[in-house]
Amino acid sequence: MAELSAVVAQTLLAVMLAPGLVGLIRWIKARLQSRRGAPPWQIYFELRKLFAKEIVISRTASWLFRAAPLIVFGTSVVVASLVPLVFIPVAFDRTGDLFAAVYLLLLGTFFLALAGLDTGSAFGGMGSSREMTVVALTEPTVALSIFALALTAGSTNLGVIATRTLADPGMALGPAHVLGFPALFIVALAESGRLPIDNPSTHLELTMIHEAMVLEYSGPYLALIEWASALKFFLLLALAANLFVPWGIAQSLAPLDLLAGFAALTVKMAILAVAVAVLETRVAKLRLFRVPELLSASFVLALLAVMSTMFVR
Repeated sequence: MAELSAVVAQTLLAVMLAPGLVGLIRWIKARLQSRRGAPPWQIYFELRKLFAKEIVISRTASWLFRAAPLIVFGTSVVVASLVPLVFIPVAFDRTGDLFAAVYLLLLGTFFLALAGLDTGSAFGGMGSSREMTVVALTEPTVALSIFALALTAGSTNLGVIATRTLADPGMALGPAHVLGFPALFIVALAESGRLPIDNPSTHLELTMIHEAMVLEYSGPYLALIEWASALKFFLLLALAANLFVPWGIAQSLAPLDLLAGFAALTVKMAILAVAVAVLETRVAKLRLFRVPELLSASFVLALLAVMSTMFVR
């Protein structure tokens, strides 16, 4: 019961901190661009405002349009319970593996793409089509980049992968880690609709991907989708932080270990947030036909990570 309670607390922590991570990146970008910018917690006020607004639904929308936000948010929360964040959850050893996490995230994206088509909007269909193009390259990359670590650790369980790296720190310098980390980092940007793949701060119809799919949503439905997108981004960065550089993560439920694990997670996520903000400040959005080239490069990196691991073994 103690571990289950800790898993629930860790999941709720991820759900609550995810919007703050997006707000922190916005604030850092504003500072880098010599702007004052909104405080990092401004996004929480935006979500509260959306939850208080009225829901407007197209007459042509079906039950799928209403169910998609709940499914997207629910799958992200379930994945948050499987990913090692502050500590390594042992209660879900049999279910908390690589394939469960990847396909649960894919399930949410699949229903969101269907919802974009459901209203019959031209922009929604355009966004769904582009999103499926992106997903066709990003989901295999996520699986391969983590599978490279799984080959080294001898298990696809996320907690076991982190534990094996902690037991043998030299693994962090191996080809699986060196090649897999940039691949997963690029995927995190693509899956969350961030630069240089997409621009979350614009609604220019000819260039947007994620925003085109959710253009018909409003009120609490839009809040759930935005929250789920922030949570997905948080989880992908947490996977990159705690699987490739797992030092500091708690291996027991002792209060001091949990406190150290929370501090380590905070530091890692802050470093990655600064990296994302600097990258988005320095690069421009890619043209749409150049996006598959970047995602293909990340897939090649993940594939090389798997092949090099097999050769090293």
